[in-house]
Amino acid sequence: MAINNEYLAGLYERVIKRNPNEPEFHQAVYEVLESLVGVAEAHPEYIERGVFESIVEPERIIKFRVPWVDDNGKVQINRGYRIQFNSAIGPYKGGLRFHPSVYEGIIKFLGFEQIFKNSLTGLPIGGGKGGSDFNPKGKSDMEVMRFCQSFMTELSKHIGADTDVPAGDIGVGGREIGFLFGQYKRLRNENVGVLTGKGLNYGGSLVRTEATGYGLCYYTEAMLNDHNSSFEGKTVAISGSGNVAIYACEKATQLGAKVITMSDSNGYIVDNNGIDLDLIKELKEVQRKRISEYVNTHPEAEYHEGCRGVWTVKCDIALPCATQNELNGEEAKTLVANGVIAVCEGANMPSTPEAIAEFQSNGVLFGPAKATNAGGVATSALEMCQNSARYSWSFEKVDKKLKKIMEDIYKNSCEAAKKYGMEGNLVAGANIAGFLKVADAMMAQGIV
Repeated sequence: MAINNEYLAGLYERVIKRNPNEPEFHQAVYEVLESLVGVAEAHPEYIERGVFESIVEPERIIKFRVPWVDDNGKVQINRGYRIQFNSAIGPYKGGLRFHPSVYEGIIKFLGFEQIFKNSLTGLPIGGGKGGSDFNPKGKSDMEVMRFCQSFMTELSKHIGADTDVPAGDIGVGGREIGFLFGQYKRLRNENVGVLTGKGLNYGGSLVRTEATGYGLCYYTEAMLNDHNSSFEGKTVAISGSGNVAIYACEKATQLGAKVITMSDSNGYIVDNNGIDLDLIKELKEVQRKRISEYVNTHPEAEYHEGCRGVWTVKCDIALPCATQNELNGEEAKTLVANGVIAVCEGANMPSTPEAIAEFQSNGVLFGPAKATNAGGVATSALEMCQNSARYSWSFEKVDKKLKKIMEDIYKNSCEAAKKYGMEGNLVAGANIAGFLKVADAMMAQGIV
């Protein structure tokens, strides 16, 4: 792979050299810089002022030890991270991920993506991300509470309602947010909107739970409508069975589609009658069980070991909602051969560069994660607005705002791609539209 601009190609090489052994971050930076060749040529002032150099370098990296005590009285040690990447347009905003795969490079990639995703929402929020290599699966509620309290004891020194507002991500749901918020409040003696994704009875927003999945479908529907199509009557393959996947399934079904697959890290199910979402919610949100249990209630459905096989299932629309790089070039070829017409990303960077190239070269409509899954952070920002006003909006009001934001993201991405000679390339369009707002703010603020 080569970037067709000497300055940006050199910058990418410096990123690799300064951030060794962080392939996810390298991949994210490459995708953005490759899209910005036309911008760099049209705006030499961004090069002169070091904007490109600055935007690939985090403003602050916080790394800390997290000691906690398990139910057997044994002290356990994990690592915690918060990367505050860019605050040009507002306070840092981005989730916390608790998963064994977490290391600095993962958090850096997610934080970098968050800059552009947050910019695309049109709301005043900068980019950041955090997390830990702690695995909440199999832990008791008390163990999770003790970990969250220890994690927040350090993190509380670096965040605030007007500084950095974390949210949830993989492994961080309502339970974890509650424990984290309680510890922040205890330490700082203030009840402010320092975390989003909170419970409705202590400052949370309606639609926040559904937001990423709903937003993904609102973007996808806008894209389909622009090409004289819709979800109506389509079959949809979804990977994952977490928050994003569940509510993408719900909204796609409401829009007239039939969702036939979901998955977890062990395997995937195929239900040609349409996924029983109430059962999925019971298994994953209440009982915290594996998706293989689905076939015990629906014997007509199929369960297959190994989650990657989900992309062999014939579908009209594919919504990867599990994790990064879950869909590779060969799997993309299979989807294309099976007649897929649209792929939109619910997870962060779930498609490899080879998969994206396969979709684009075969005329498949493709929506990139930084645009398509921005609904979660958009609604988090709306939660911040409500917290600041000490007021709660109705479900309908928040949902209407979310739908408008996602439709605007699609529209603005299309226009940016067209302006810089890449009409129809929504990856480039999202990168350009997100970058320009941040770059202009950085220019206005001087060397920051």
